[in-house]
Amino acid sequence: MKPMPPQASGAKAQLDAVTLEILLNALRSVADETYLSLMRSAYSTNIKERNDHSTALIDPKGRLIALCEAAQPIHLSSMLGLTTRLLERYRLSDFKPGDIFVGNDPFAAGGSHLPDVNMSMPVFAGEDLLGFMCNIAHHADIGGMSPGSMSGGTEIYQEGLRIPPVRLFDGGRLCRDMFDLILLNVRVPAERRGDYNAQIAACRLGARRIEELAATRGTATLLRAYDEIVERTFTRMTREARKIPPGAYRFIDVMDDDGKGALDMPIAITVTSGDPTDEGRIRFDFTGTSPAVKGNINCPYYATQSSVAYVFRAMIDPECPINQGMLDAMDVVAPEGCLVNAAFPSAVAGRANTCQRIIDTVIGALADALPGEAVGAANGANTMAVFSGRGADGKRYVYLETVGGGFGGRAAKDGKDGVQVHLINTSNLPVEAIETEYPLLVEAYELIPDSGGAGEHRGGLGLRRVLRPRGHVAQFSGQGERFRNAPWGVFGGGRGGTGRFLIRRADGREEELPTKPSFVEIGPDEALIVETAGAGGYGDPASRSPEALARDLASGKFSAGYLARHYPQFAQENAQ
Repeated sequence: MKPMPPQASGAKAQLDAVTLEILLNALRSVADETYLSLMRSAYSTNIKERNDHSTALIDPKGRLIALCEAAQPIHLSSMLGLTTRLLERYRLSDFKPGDIFVGNDPFAAGGSHLPDVNMSMPVFAGEDLLGFMCNIAHHADIGGMSPGSMSGGTEIYQEGLRIPPVRLFDGGRLCRDMFDLILLNVRVPAERRGDYNAQIAACRLGARRIEELAATRGTATLLRAYDEIVERTFTRMTREARKIPPGAYRFIDVMDDDGKGALDMPIAITVTSGDPTDEGRIRFDFTGTSPAVKGNINCPYYATQSSVAYVFRAMIDPECPINQGMLDAMDVVAPEGCLVNAAFPSAVAGRANTCQRIIDTVIGALADALPGEAVGAANGANTMAVFSGRGADGKRYVYLETVGGGFGGRAAKDGKDGVQVHLINTSNLPVEAIETEYPLLVEAYELIPDSGGAGEHRGGLGLRRVLRPRGHVAQFSGQGERFRNAPWGVFGGGRGGTGRFLIRRADGREEELPTKPSFVEIGPDEALIVETAGAGGYGDPASRSPEALARDLASGKFSAGYLARHYPQFAQENAQ
């Protein structure tokens, strides 16, 4: 159903611009403070080091009002999804101070995959509902058939504990039976308890801050500000969207595989601008995309919406506030049951890889319309490595990480090397954190030479990480993309390098693994090698400056042979 544009506040006097800006920044500060609180009090490296969490404020009408600055873009619609389901399921009079709701299921609770657990706390000033303080955190395990809850499944039943929208706290009182049920279904429950407590504390902190703001500014003023924040952002985004010349822009990219036999599944997009029936919105239509597949790379609608919202803002107005007004300025159409609008009971644990490809596809469609904002295809993945087992001390562990890669060449500068890209705003896990908290040894952590695509502005390089279990046999599972289909360049830019998983055996032999391996045993004399994709370049390589080529060679990131193959000016100069 197409969202209606925000309506003006009618007879109510509008807030002056200064007051509205102060309130907007106050609300964003609450989201930022709760984000930092969650990060600093979490137990797992996935949250306290990699920062795989987000926080937000949603108003009593179910509209996103403020999102933390450091949010994971993929989390945006999931927090909105849980609160939307709560408002569908309960009357406003059913909510009371001290309630905290929890949910993770993509089909029942508006989530995007099971490890991302949402919490939503209604906030009150007296009897007036001020909104919902929300957060989401990726838990290193949520049960299911595979440690880390990210591999192997062909339906959601196998992927872990499914939590519908339910109360975890009822009027401030812990629903202990529910908490016990959740912790009983996960590996390493002590770590999970610590992360859940961090989420609970963040909800309560945010609620206090919103209550303080309402006491200072007044409940009526705060609720009026919500309307005007959304309306102002909608107006801004529909105005800025006119940068896209009227027309229909099409592009198709493919996923490598689903890990269960399907190959090169297309993601098709038609971006339409200037259609008078869309009332100023931009339409993103995924008709023509592959049906859902057996493997777990299917993407729920909320994750697709988050992906489109990220790239829409990035290419149109990167400084625009992130709230419901931005979402209302776009219309996302995805046939039910396709790869980017998966239907129950599709497996969805690996949906982040598909989200990354959605972003590449939208960029590809809009490249000609917005050449200054386009970039070469990034590493296009959320390359995941999960180790689990019992260390030499007998303690069980689950180590989960996603490893960054190359970011695409841009209109005015080179792409970045070895970073998380686009929708995944996490950091690479420091070597010290891995070796301190897990029985693993990091033997290498380095950039992969020659993996960036050539261009006037080159693509970024991929990463190589080599890990070895210390004194035990570990179980490994992983998820990789851009292992078969290289990241493409734009406007003549070259392709980036592909990624791969390998095992180095005790005798030194290296064996390549599938792109999405599950249940692989690695002994203490063996090592896993993770190599991620680079990124595509931007512009004709023949236009790269001699100074830039000299820096490339001096940096050690590119060999003379690579530069000679891809840059005719370099080959000619060195042949003389």
